[in-house]
Amino acid sequence: MEAALTPQDILRRYAKGDRDFSGINLNGIKLSGANLSRTDWLDVNLSKAYLNSTVLTFACLTRANLRGAVMMGAHLCGANLNQASLSNVNLSNADLHGASLQGATLFGANLSLANLMDANLIEADMRTANLNGANLVGACLRGANLRQERAIGDQHDIAPSQKKRSIASLHGANLSGADLRGANLSGADLHKADLRGANLQEATLNGANLSEAKLNNANMQGIFLSEANLSNATLSGAVLSNAKLERAILIDADLNGVNLRSAVMADVKASRVQMQGTDLTDTKFSRADLSRADLRGAIMVRANLIEAYLARTNLANANLTDAILNRAELSSANLVGAILIGATLPDGKIHK
Repeated sequence: MEAALTPQDILRRYAKGDRDFSGINLNGIKLSGANLSRTDWLDVNLSKAYLNSTVLTFACLTRANLRGAVMMGAHLCGANLNQASLSNVNLSNADLHGASLQGATLFGANLSLANLMDANLIEADMRTANLNGANLVGACLRGANLRQERAIGDQHDIAPSQKKRSIASLHGANLSGADLRGANLSGADLHKADLRGANLQEATLNGANLSEAKLNNANMQGIFLSEANLSNATLSGAVLSNAKLERAILIDADLNGVNLRSAVMADVKASRVQMQGTDLTDTKFSRADLSRADLRGAIMVRANLIEAYLARTNLANANLTDAILNRAELSSANLVGAILIGATLPDGKIHK
């Protein structure tokens, strides 16, 4: 009976050329270190299996049940894990280069230091996953779900200590060039993550921690960053037109030369932010704290700065044509060479 297959049975069948192990119940089996490349495991039950350093390159694991499996250092290059159940699996330091995990469930999975270069993670459920130090260069995460969880829904075999974790952790992860269009990363920890050149169009990162993250030349059009922490982040060359950054923290961030046209930045905390030459046309800065910010040469045509705090802000040579500055604090700002034609000044008067 196949349900009672032993590790020796699997290895013996493989040695004889058998590559199809689909539909078998292998719950808790121990196959660590085995070479099982180019095998078929469709709909197989490998929950709680021990697969440390197992070679499964180009294996087909579509819809496989790998919940709670231990797969540290496993070799899964080019493997097909579409729609597989990988809740709480330990894939730390595993090699998933070019693997396909489209629609897979990775809830609570440990992918720390894993190689996910060029992996397909479209619409994968990655809530509360640990991706610390993972390599996601060129990975596709369109529509992936990494949002913060208020109450963990998938409780399969979660240890009590694990239940406390409520955010996806990508601390220091390499996501340069990754496709994250429409991904949900609300509340995710992306501290010091590398997102240079990543595609984040219309992605949701509300409340995410992006402090010290590298976002140079990233496409962030229409991104949702309300209440996100971008302190000390570098975003030079990034495109954030129509971005939503209400109540975001941008203290000491580098946004030199960034496109922020029509962005919503009400109530942001952006003291000492670098915005030299930044395009802020039609941007909404109402009640924003821009104290000591460097906005030299910034394009702020029609910008809404109602009640903005601009103490010691450097606005030298900035273009504030038709800007709205009602009740803004400008008393100690540097306005040398600034263009204020048609601007509404703090006292309500229009500058001629």
